[in-house]
Amino acid sequence: MRVVVDYALCESNAVCMRLVPEVFEVRGDDRLYLRTEQPPETLRARVEEAVRRCPKQALALVDDSRI
Repeated sequence: MRVVVDYALCESNAVCMRLVPEVFEVRGDDRLYLRTEQPPETLRARVEEAVRRCPKQALALVDDSRI
């Protein structure tokens, strides 16, 4: 899985950071940063919740697995 951020939509509300600080970080410059673009599978449920709860729908989860 890979996290994608649409920075044109993102307002750095930090909802995602509160849910999954291992993946999302809003720094002192009030911008969202990804700590990791490819979080471990163990965080999938929490990352999916962050994507769903993003107020601006600026987050997406892409499954890069190839069969």
